[in-house]
Amino acid sequence: MRHPERELKNRETMIAMLERSPVGRIATINQKGFPVIKPVNFLYLDGRIYLHSSTKGEKIEDMQRGSPVCFEVDDPVAYVVAGASACKASYYYRSIVIKGKAAFVKDPDKKMKILERMMEKYQPEGNDGEMPAEILEKTAV
Repeated sequence: MRHPERELKNRETMIAMLERSPVGRIATINQKGFPVIKPVNFLYLDGRIYLHSSTKGEKIEDMQRGSPVCFEVDDPVAYVVAGASACKASYYYRSIVIKGKAAFVKDPDKKMKILERMMEKYQPEGNDGEMPAEILEKTAV
């Protein structure tokens, strides 16, 4: 980090950001060696980041191949107007960047629990309906 004095160190602040951020970004390295970043729905639960996805697609193939992953969320704080000099324009934000490896949730009960918690996050009004077993099989967590 170029400005270590700006590093976010307060664990409660980080957890709050992870719990309330609506969109995260997951980066993988594709087969051609290029970094690829995609916005994702996610859930922070028990110290882990859980993503919802189809079982098919580039990010899933990258993870299955063992690509390292990087996950990011950010929270805009304020925009600073340039004033007399364009160099004075700035944008303040908080961000969390997590680097690591991805693993797939195989246990159907745990997978269902995580997906139910995601529905609570993204559909707090309810009305999310049932999740048939065949859909659960086609869903990666």
